[in-house]
Amino acid sequence: MVLAWGLQAIAARLLRVLRSYLARRTGSDEVARVETLVRAFRNAAAVLIVIVAGTLVLDELGISIAPILATAGVAGVAIGFGAQSLIKDYVNGFFLLLDDQVREGDAVEVAGKAGLVEEVTLRYVRLRDFEGHVHFVPNGEIKVVTNRTRGYAHAVIEVGIAYEADIDKALAVMLELGQGLKSDPVWAAKLAGEIEVLGVERLADSAVILRSRIRVAPPIEQWNVRREFLKRLKNAYDERGIEIAYPHLILHTPKANAA
Repeated sequence: MVLAWGLQAIAARLLRVLRSYLARRTGSDEVARVETLVRAFRNAAAVLIVIVAGTLVLDELGISIAPILATAGVAGVAIGFGAQSLIKDYVNGFFLLLDDQVREGDAVEVAGKAGLVEEVTLRYVRLRDFEGHVHFVPNGEIKVVTNRTRGYAHAVIEVGIAYEADIDKALAVMLELGQGLKSDPVWAAKLAGEIEVLGVERLADSAVILRSRIRVAPPIEQWNVRREFLKRLKNAYDERGIEIAYPHLILHTPKANAA
Protein backbone atom coordinates (compact mmCIF):
# COMPACT_ATOMS: atom_id res chain seq x y z
CA MET A 1 0.00 0.00 0.00
CA VAL A 2 2.85 2.35 0.84
CA LEU A 3 4.56 1.47 -2.44
CA ALA A 4 1.29 2.16 -4.33
CA TRP A 5 0.97 5.53 -2.60
CA GLY A 6 4.56 6.36 -3.51
CA LEU A 7 4.01 5.40 -7.14
CA GLN A 8 0.92 7.62 -7.25
CA ALA A 9 2.98 10.53 -5.93
CA ILE A 10 5.74 9.88 -8.48
CA ALA A 11 3.19 9.67 -11.30
CA ALA A 12 1.61 12.96 -10.21
CA ARG A 13 5.05 14.59 -10.17
CA LEU A 14 5.90 13.29 -13.63
CA LEU A 15 2.55 14.45 -14.98
CA ARG A 16 3.16 17.97 -13.65
CA VAL A 17 6.50 18.00 -15.46
CA LEU A 18 4.80 16.71 -18.62
CA ARG A 19 2.11 19.40 -18.38
CA SER A 20 4.74 22.14 -18.05
CA TYR A 21 6.73 20.73 -20.98
CA LEU A 22 3.69 20.50 -23.27
CA ALA A 23 2.51 23.97 -22.25
CA ARG A 24 5.90 25.46 -23.18
CA ARG A 25 5.88 23.71 -26.55
CA THR A 26 2.29 24.43 -27.56
CA GLY A 27 1.59 27.82 -25.99
CA SER A 28 -1.30 29.12 -23.92
CA ASP A 29 -3.88 28.53 -26.68
CA GLU A 30 -3.60 24.75 -26.27
CA VAL A 31 -4.45 24.45 -22.57
CA ALA A 32 -7.52 22.28 -23.25
CA ARG A 33 -5.55 19.78 -25.36
CA VAL A 34 -2.73 19.55 -22.79
CA GLU A 35 -5.18 19.04 -19.93
CA THR A 36 -6.99 16.30 -21.85
CA LEU A 37 -3.74 14.45 -22.52
CA VAL A 38 -2.53 14.78 -18.91
CA ARG A 39 -5.90 13.59 -17.62
CA ALA A 40 -5.69 10.51 -19.85
CA PHE A 41 -2.20 9.69 -18.56
CA ARG A 42 -3.31 10.26 -14.95
CA ASN A 43 -6.31 7.94 -15.26
CA ALA A 44 -4.26 5.23 -16.99
CA ALA A 45 -1.55 5.38 -14.30
CA ALA A 46 -4.11 5.30 -11.48
CA VAL A 47 -5.93 2.27 -12.90
CA LEU A 48 -2.68 0.38 -13.45
CA ILE A 49 -1.33 1.08 -9.95
CA VAL A 50 -4.64 0.23 -8.25
CA ILE A 51 -5.01 -3.08 -10.12
CA VAL A 52 -1.45 -4.22 -9.41
CA ALA A 53 -1.55 -3.09 -5.77
CA GLY A 54 -4.97 -4.70 -5.24
CA THR A 55 -3.87 -8.10 -6.56
CA LEU A 56 -0.70 -8.03 -4.44
CA VAL A 57 -2.65 -7.11 -1.29
CA LEU A 58 -5.17 -9.90 -1.86
CA ASP A 59 -2.33 -12.36 -2.40
CA GLU A 60 -0.68 -11.30 0.88
CA LEU A 61 -4.01 -11.74 2.70
CA GLY A 62 -4.13 -15.34 1.53
CA ILE A 63 -6.94 -14.81 -0.94
CA SER A 64 -6.35 -16.69 -4.16
CA ILE A 65 -6.33 -14.25 -7.02
CA ALA A 66 -6.33 -16.91 -9.76
CA PRO A 67 -10.18 -17.12 -9.97
CA ILE A 68 -10.37 -13.33 -9.89
CA LEU A 69 -7.84 -13.02 -12.71
CA ALA A 70 -9.65 -15.70 -14.73
CA THR A 71 -13.00 -13.97 -14.24
CA ALA A 72 -11.46 -10.61 -15.08
CA GLY A 73 -9.91 -12.10 -18.21
CA VAL A 74 -13.23 -13.52 -19.43
CA ALA A 75 -15.05 -10.32 -18.52
CA GLY A 76 -12.36 -8.29 -20.27
CA VAL A 77 -12.76 -10.29 -23.46
CA ALA A 78 -16.54 -9.90 -23.35
CA ILE A 79 -16.32 -6.19 -22.67
CA GLY A 80 -13.66 -5.83 -25.37
CA PHE A 81 -15.95 -7.41 -27.98
CA GLY A 82 -18.95 -5.38 -26.86
CA ALA A 83 -17.17 -2.05 -26.53
CA GLN A 84 -14.51 -2.34 -29.22
CA SER A 85 -15.85 0.72 -31.04
CA LEU A 86 -15.70 2.73 -27.81
CA ILE A 87 -12.14 1.57 -27.12
CA LYS A 88 -11.24 2.47 -30.70
CA ASP A 89 -12.68 5.96 -30.14
CA TYR A 90 -10.50 6.53 -27.08
CA VAL A 91 -7.32 5.15 -28.66
CA ASN A 92 -7.79 7.21 -31.83
CA GLY A 93 -8.71 10.26 -29.79
CA PHE A 94 -5.57 9.94 -27.71
CA PHE A 95 -3.30 9.95 -30.76
CA LEU A 96 -5.41 12.66 -32.40
CA LEU A 97 -4.60 14.92 -29.45
CA LEU A 98 -1.03 13.71 -29.04
CA ASP A 99 -0.20 14.44 -32.69
CA ASP A 100 -1.94 17.83 -32.49
CA GLN A 101 -3.98 17.13 -35.62
CA VAL A 102 -7.04 19.11 -34.53
CA ARG A 103 -7.45 22.14 -32.32
CA GLU A 104 -10.49 24.04 -31.14
CA GLY A 105 -11.29 26.79 -33.65
CA ASP A 106 -9.83 24.94 -36.65
CA ALA A 107 -11.85 24.48 -39.83
CA VAL A 108 -11.55 20.79 -40.64
CA GLU A 109 -13.11 17.96 -42.59
CA VAL A 110 -13.31 14.57 -40.87
CA ALA A 111 -15.36 11.48 -41.69
CA GLY A 112 -17.28 13.34 -44.39
CA LYS A 113 -18.29 16.21 -42.09
CA ALA A 114 -16.82 19.70 -42.25
CA GLY A 115 -16.99 22.78 -40.06
CA LEU A 116 -15.40 24.64 -37.17
CA VAL A 117 -14.08 22.53 -34.29
CA GLU A 118 -15.83 23.46 -31.06
CA GLU A 119 -14.53 20.66 -28.83
CA VAL A 120 -11.99 17.84 -29.02
CA THR A 121 -12.16 15.02 -26.48
CA LEU A 122 -10.78 11.51 -26.27
CA ARG A 123 -14.10 10.15 -27.57
CA TYR A 124 -15.35 12.59 -30.21
CA VAL A 125 -14.80 15.79 -32.18
CA ARG A 126 -17.65 18.30 -32.15
CA LEU A 127 -18.06 20.38 -35.32
CA ARG A 128 -20.41 23.20 -36.27
CA ASP A 129 -20.93 23.59 -40.00
CA PHE A 130 -21.67 26.71 -42.06
CA GLU A 131 -25.42 26.36 -41.53
CA GLY A 132 -24.98 26.10 -37.76
CA HIS A 133 -25.61 22.37 -37.52
CA VAL A 134 -23.56 20.54 -34.88
CA HIS A 135 -21.90 17.21 -35.75
CA PHE A 136 -20.45 14.81 -33.18
CA VAL A 137 -17.87 12.64 -34.96
CA PRO A 138 -16.57 9.61 -32.98
CA ASN A 139 -12.79 9.52 -33.11
CA GLY A 140 -12.88 5.89 -34.21
CA GLU A 141 -14.55 7.00 -37.47
CA ILE A 142 -11.77 9.46 -38.31
CA LYS A 143 -9.33 8.05 -40.85
CA VAL A 144 -8.10 11.27 -42.48
CA VAL A 145 -8.08 14.79 -41.07
CA THR A 146 -8.15 17.69 -43.54
CA ASN A 147 -7.22 20.79 -41.54
CA ARG A 148 -7.88 23.93 -43.59
CA THR A 149 -6.62 26.43 -41.03
CA ARG A 150 -3.17 25.30 -39.91
CA GLY A 151 -0.38 27.85 -40.31
CA TYR A 152 -1.59 29.53 -43.47
CA ALA A 153 -4.01 28.98 -46.34
CA HIS A 154 -4.47 30.10 -49.92
CA ALA A 155 -7.48 32.00 -51.14
CA VAL A 156 -7.76 30.35 -54.58
CA ILE A 157 -9.81 32.18 -57.20
CA GLU A 158 -10.94 30.73 -60.52
CA VAL A 159 -12.92 32.89 -62.93
CA GLY A 160 -14.20 32.10 -66.40
CA ILE A 161 -13.99 34.76 -69.11
CA ALA A 162 -15.38 34.66 -72.63
CA TYR A 163 -13.19 33.32 -75.42
CA GLU A 164 -13.39 36.73 -77.10
CA ALA A 165 -11.94 38.52 -74.05
CA ASP A 166 -8.30 39.67 -73.86
CA ILE A 167 -6.60 37.09 -71.61
CA ASP A 168 -3.50 39.20 -70.91
CA LYS A 169 -5.67 42.16 -69.92
CA ALA A 170 -7.79 39.96 -67.64
CA LEU A 171 -4.68 38.56 -65.91
CA ALA A 172 -3.26 42.07 -65.52
CA VAL A 173 -6.46 43.16 -63.78
CA MET A 174 -6.17 40.24 -61.36
CA LEU A 175 -2.60 41.23 -60.54
CA GLU A 176 -3.59 44.86 -60.06
CA LEU A 177 -6.46 43.93 -57.73
CA GLY A 178 -4.23 41.65 -55.69
CA GLN A 179 -1.70 44.43 -55.20
CA GLY A 180 -4.51 46.81 -54.29
CA LEU A 181 -5.81 44.36 -51.70
CA LYS A 182 -2.30 44.10 -50.23
CA SER A 183 -2.05 47.89 -49.90
CA ASP A 184 -5.51 48.23 -48.35
CA PRO A 185 -5.02 48.68 -44.57
CA VAL A 186 -8.25 46.81 -43.84
CA TRP A 187 -7.09 43.68 -45.68
CA ALA A 188 -3.30 43.89 -45.51
CA ALA A 189 -3.18 42.36 -42.01
CA LYS A 190 -4.98 39.28 -43.33
CA LEU A 191 -2.55 38.63 -46.18
CA ALA A 192 0.77 36.80 -45.83
CA GLY A 193 2.10 37.30 -49.34
CA GLU A 194 1.61 38.81 -52.76
CA ILE A 195 -0.94 37.54 -55.24
CA GLU A 196 0.17 34.75 -57.57
CA VAL A 197 -1.49 35.01 -60.97
CA LEU A 198 -1.08 31.48 -62.27
CA GLY A 199 -2.59 32.09 -65.70
CA VAL A 200 -4.95 29.96 -67.79
CA GLU A 201 -6.05 26.92 -65.82
CA ARG A 202 -8.07 25.20 -68.53
CA LEU A 203 -10.27 25.74 -71.58
CA ALA A 204 -13.89 24.97 -70.71
CA ASP A 205 -16.76 24.54 -73.17
CA SER A 206 -17.70 28.21 -73.19
CA ALA A 207 -15.09 29.92 -71.01
CA VAL A 208 -11.38 30.37 -70.49
CA ILE A 209 -10.70 29.61 -66.82
CA LEU A 210 -8.13 31.85 -65.14
CA ARG A 211 -6.61 31.05 -61.76
CA SER A 212 -4.81 33.04 -59.07
CA ARG A 213 -4.18 32.65 -55.36
CA ILE A 214 -3.24 34.73 -52.32
CA ARG A 215 -1.60 33.40 -49.15
CA VAL A 216 -3.67 34.27 -46.10
CA ALA A 217 -2.82 34.31 -42.39
CA PRO A 218 -4.63 33.74 -40.13
CA PRO A 219 -5.99 31.03 -42.41
CA ILE A 220 -9.56 31.28 -41.12
CA GLU A 221 -9.79 34.49 -43.19
CA GLN A 222 -9.23 32.79 -46.54
CA TRP A 223 -12.93 32.71 -47.41
CA ASN A 224 -13.43 36.39 -46.53
CA VAL A 225 -10.40 37.36 -48.64
CA ARG A 226 -11.75 35.31 -51.56
CA ARG A 227 -15.17 36.96 -51.35
CA GLU A 228 -13.69 40.45 -51.29
CA PHE A 229 -11.38 39.68 -54.20
CA LEU A 230 -14.23 38.27 -56.29
CA LYS A 231 -16.38 41.33 -55.61
CA ARG A 232 -13.59 43.66 -56.73
CA LEU A 233 -12.81 41.44 -59.71
CA LYS A 234 -16.41 41.50 -60.94
CA ASN A 235 -16.57 45.31 -60.70
CA ALA A 236 -13.16 45.73 -62.36
CA TYR A 237 -14.03 43.42 -65.27
CA ASP A 238 -17.27 45.32 -65.83
CA GLU A 239 -15.38 48.63 -65.88
CA ARG A 240 -12.71 47.33 -68.30
CA GLY A 241 -15.18 45.66 -70.63
CA ILE A 242 -13.93 42.11 -69.91
CA GLU A 243 -16.83 39.72 -70.32
CA ILE A 244 -17.30 37.08 -67.68
CA ALA A 245 -18.61 33.89 -69.25
CA TYR A 246 -21.86 33.76 -67.31
CA PRO A 247 -22.65 31.48 -65.51
CA HIS A 248 -19.09 30.22 -65.49
CA LEU A 249 -17.81 32.31 -62.59
CA ILE A 250 -16.08 29.42 -60.86
CA LEU A 251 -14.85 29.71 -57.31
CA HIS A 252 -12.49 27.12 -55.84
CA THR A 253 -14.53 26.56 -52.69
CA PRO A 254 -13.59 23.82 -50.19
CA LYS A 255 -16.35 21.88 -48.49
CA ALA A 256 -15.45 23.38 -45.12
CA ASN A 257 -16.65 26.92 -45.94
CA ALA A 258 -16.81 27.41 -42.20
CA ALA A 259 -16.43 31.19 -42.23
